Amino acid sequence: MNATPPVSVIMPVLNEERHLRSSVRHILEQEYDGEMEVVLALGPSTDRTDEIAAELVREDPRVHTVPNPAGRTPAALNAAIKASRHPIVVRVDGHGMLSANYIATAVRLLEETGAQNVGGIMHAEGENGWEHAVAAAMTSKVGVGNAAFHTGGTAGPAETVYLGVFRREALEQQGGYNEEFIRAQDWELNFRIREAGGLVWFSPELKVQYRPRPSVRALAKQYKDYGRWRHVVARFHEGSINLRYLAPPTAVCVIAAGIVAGAALTPWGFIVPGGYLAAIAAGSLPAGKGLPLKARLQIPVALATMHMSWGYGFLTSPRALAKKVIASRRPAVRATTV
Repeated sequence: MNATPPVSVIMPVLNEERHLRSSVRHILEQEYDGEMEVVLALGPSTDRTDEIAAELVREDPRVHTVPNPAGRTPAALNAAIKASRHPIVVRVDGHGMLSANYIATAVRLLEETGAQNVGGIMHAEGENGWEHAVAAAMTSKVGVGNAAFHTGGTAGPAETVYLGVFRREALEQQGGYNEEFIRAQDWELNFRIREAGGLVWFSPELKVQYRPRPSVRALAKQYKDYGRWRHVVARFHEGSINLRYLAPPTAVCVIAAGIVAGAALTPWGFIVPGGYLAAIAAGSLPAGKGLPLKARLQIPVALATMHMSWGYGFLTSPRALAKKVIASRRPAVRATTV
């Protein structure tokens, strides 16, 4: 690999008027000497996203757009990959902010490790009290367990990483993202890469600022979808589940049973949900260190929303989704590299 190979940055974009300009600016201002292109895959947004994207194209010749009429993230990623042309493919979201040396560090790690995909930390940062609370929950072990790309850790092989910087040949070998996976498409692709003998590498050197969902309702939907589609991955790829992923659905079942028992049989049943509330309240104390009081008080709400929504989504995931995925064919991704 050349010291500074050209890179293609791909970004699925849908209703991102709030963060799109800043996200693209963090890409274009990277401390990287190699050639770069940015491909925005535009879904059917209902805000000013398309207008902002058009302005970015006019302002910088490195920025291009492609349509994504389906609006689905994996379809957007595949469209952007096909429209891009460089041997290194960097995935970024429309609300993600790359650290200044992110691409240079990722390219170096690809060379040093021989990995097919490298990624780092999803560093959640809020802009108001609720978002600060969600960010604290998403970066704490009581919120997300031992997921290194949320909480940090030592560099090494990983099941999956946040976003990812890929060798193009790995994407082409796997036929890109499976477009039936509306969520969990990153985990599913990384599973296929590992099954084919490729290395997925996590490094805390790589950091992307992430903006949390702005409301309880939006956070609940996000995590319900995470749980639902993680169950689809488990059905589609046997052996891909572990105890960490089973914790939220188990908690939902046990807490629901405790509430029913407490209401219908004995007040002792409320010990289980009461114990859970006490646990997340205690866990929110170190997670909220340094935050304003309003944000600290909302951390238990964020934690409970994440846990219960993920678990509910996992438990109620229809088998029909897995059957649809199994019946689908992954689209081929081919492009000319330079």
